[in-house]
Amino acid sequence: MKPRPKAIDFSPRTVNKPDVRPCRKEHFGPMRKTMKKWVEKLIEQFDFDLSSAPNGGKGPGEKISGEGISEERATLLFIIDTLNKHLIDFDGHPVRKTREVLDEFAKELLHSENQSIEKVLFRFRQFFSGYRLDESAYLQKTFEDFRAIIWDFVDQLAEDICQEQKEDLEVRQNLEQLKEAVETNSIAELKNSSRRFIDSYVEKQFKKDKRRNTRMKSIRQNLNAVKKQLGEANNAVRVDHLTQAFNRKTFDEYSEQHWKLFQASQQPVSILLVDIDHFKKINDTYGHAIGDFVLKELVQTLKGLFKREADLLARIGGEEFAIILPDYKLEHAQTKAEEVLQKVRSEVYVHEHNKISFTVSIGIAQLCEGEAREGWIKRADLALYNSKNTGRNRATTAPTPLTRVA
Repeated sequence: MKPRPKAIDFSPRTVNKPDVRPCRKEHFGPMRKTMKKWVEKLIEQFDFDLSSAPNGGKGPGEKISGEGISEERATLLFIIDTLNKHLIDFDGHPVRKTREVLDEFAKELLHSENQSIEKVLFRFRQFFSGYRLDESAYLQKTFEDFRAIIWDFVDQLAEDICQEQKEDLEVRQNLEQLKEAVETNSIAELKNSSRRFIDSYVEKQFKKDKRRNTRMKSIRQNLNAVKKQLGEANNAVRVDHLTQAFNRKTFDEYSEQHWKLFQASQQPVSILLVDIDHFKKINDTYGHAIGDFVLKELVQTLKGLFKREADLLARIGGEEFAIILPDYKLEHAQTKAEEVLQKVRSEVYVHEHNKISFTVSIGIAQLCEGEAREGWIKRADLALYNSKNTGRNRATTAPTPLTRVA
């Protein structure tokens, strides 16, 4: 007898599946703490009181904390803050004016009740849509202007080449006539043909040389115009429009380059993060025009202290600046930070009838072996945060990644 086939087992089988564990609130702990610190740092510049803010603190007069802000509001604040850091100056939308509008939206988001937040969002969407349309139109016009310069250059060059080809054809025809005169064995015909050919050739060469000189002059003018426009475009992309320090994009690129260089050569590189103390009060007391003046004067002061071509000074936030110092060990960076503190606190900046004095706080970090670029900058940022929280007008050195603060 043949063995009976085994019955097919339709019962559920245990299948090896990836170890997918449910997300728990504690997994988001570090992220929430980071968000909380970021929100607190962002709100600090507004100097708000929690007595009128929804879901805020525990009583009147308490500062807004990151804990009291919902994730939705924090996300919107992050969007506004990111947009604020990447504004460009163009007709109808000066950066300072746009920044004031965005700051007002941020304040409204912090103070609005849940029932009225939709109204704030609606007005923000309207503003943002209009702004991006105007920004797109500006960039399109800039591109069209640049394309027109290139087109004129190409068009003129093509016209000149076509004219030269036509004249070269006439020269060849005159040369054929001269050959025919040689073959006739007639002295008179040869003499006349030779004179016509030489006169025609000399005239065409003269016109060609004149046209070439004119064309080269025009080409130089067009190329200079293109070079200038490309330089302005590159400058607009790399430099902060207000202070003429480098912008956040350039800082990110430069810090990335030196991080890679450090991996290959172990050449030391340090960073200073500099933040103006109580900048909000300066704006409130003197106005935004004086606030802009203070930012520009600080940049000039810093440029006077960091004169090496390798040093990079960048504006990476509203009143926050970063200085990358290649070949600087920690002790050298600390010395330069003290120079900055002493220089700024001793200066009196005069604008019309106003005399303004202010101080800065600094965070210092040297890039360490095996450290990510983001970790390096984060350590400097935490050191700056420590300077701000322990009295300001001071510099704090970040502990190395392996060092733990007691």
